Amino acid sequence: MSGTTRADDVLSVSLHGPLGVLDLQVPAAASSVDVATEYSRQANLPTVPVLYTRLGRPLPAGLSLADAGIVTGAVLVASVAGAAADPRQARRGSARRRPGLVPGALSASWCVGAVAVAVLAGLLAAPLPESSGPREATIAVLVAVAAVGVLPLGPLARHRVMAVPAYAAAAAYVVTWDPAPERLPTILGVAGLAAAVTAAVARALGQAGEEGLRVWMVSGVSVFVLTTTAALTGVSAQVVYAVALVVAMLAARFVPIMAVDVPDQYLLDLERLAVTAWSARDRPTGRRGRILVPRGAVAEVAERGSRVVTAACVAVLVVSVTSAALLLREASVWIDVLGARLEVGLAGAALLLAARSYRHAAARALLRVAGLGCWLVLTVVLLAASGSAWVSLVAWSAIGLGVLLVPVAVALGRGWRSAWWSRRAEVAESLCGALAVGIVVVAAGFFRLLWELTG
Repeated sequence: MSGTTRADDVLSVSLHGPLGVLDLQVPAAASSVDVATEYSRQANLPTVPVLYTRLGRPLPAGLSLADAGIVTGAVLVASVAGAAADPRQARRGSARRRPGLVPGALSASWCVGAVAVAVLAGLLAAPLPESSGPREATIAVLVAVAAVGVLPLGPLARHRVMAVPAYAAAAAYVVTWDPAPERLPTILGVAGLAAAVTAAVARALGQAGEEGLRVWMVSGVSVFVLTTTAALTGVSAQVVYAVALVVAMLAARFVPIMAVDVPDQYLLDLERLAVTAWSARDRPTGRRGRILVPRGAVAEVAERGSRVVTAACVAVLVVSVTSAALLLREASVWIDVLGARLEVGLAGAALLLAARSYRHAAARALLRVAGLGCWLVLTVVLLAASGSAWVSLVAWSAIGLGVLLVPVAVALGRGWRSAWWSRRAEVAESLCGALAVGIVVVAAGFFRLLWELTG
């Protein structure tokens, strides 16, 4: 069964069966059905046995040995009790047990569309009169979808539960809606809390999409704490939006540090951790002193970290663009307007520069969209404030030339991917981040407040 596989992809296992022990070298990608079929052929058995680990755990038929955690030197047990009479029957049985629908790009796209529909429904239904029928019907539908969607049912539950908190947030937004602008942060905080509670319920009912639900919980609770603290202390909405934008910008750099969580048993040799110094100096020989990390465990850690990073980048995108738009709308005094525009521009630049350090394609694209979204909001505000036709013409011409310069610069020499560009980009990202944090004092109105107090 070794075929043409590489040596590091071949596992040496001992198979104990009804006719004795058989040592086999099998590919790591082989399934338990393949190994059982080979044992049946060499032992001349009339049926294909079922494989178990030495602790009695059955090996799934459709799972490879590497994904099942089988390593070189493992001991397997073959039992003919309940075995299929034909290897093709075993394969057909495993094929029948596979789900017909598998979460993929199509289901993810549908869930993104569902989130957009929930947000649009909340925005359109909130300004309606309280006793109107469409408003009450919208609330009832949003709550019903949130209540049913948290149930861990169906093969697409992993993607569906990621969209369900948006429906709870939209329902809470409609219920708590108030036209006063100073109450908008509190309304958003209540919506974030509803999303966090819904995500917590979905996470408690099942482990489908656990990483994304955790991001929902952290983001919703953070928004609620920020807005509620501002409401209790009497801080203006301008401060809330400025702080939220900076927090989203900083999260783009700190999320990857906390995303990858490697189990301790793969980092520490627990058998070498001894109480005395003499035993710590001992170098064990043989198989007992080695730590064997299954490839399936490494892939699982990487996939879990990838899901956390992707979900966190979605949260960064939503919070940064929303905070930038609301901050520019809230600022009215000229010094606050100047600080808000500088903060939005610097935060967008920091997000764009932070995206270059991501190797995950989806997360990198989301951060670039977040940075460009902040710049787009700022551009719209600047063009609306210019008023003059020739100023708008010059601005749009400069923007068009800048967009054209990006593919031209990449095509001519691809210099932006060199070590020189990486060092300069790191410095530029640090400067943009530091300036964005410092300009919060101006964008939030603290500088104007101190100026008025001292003046």
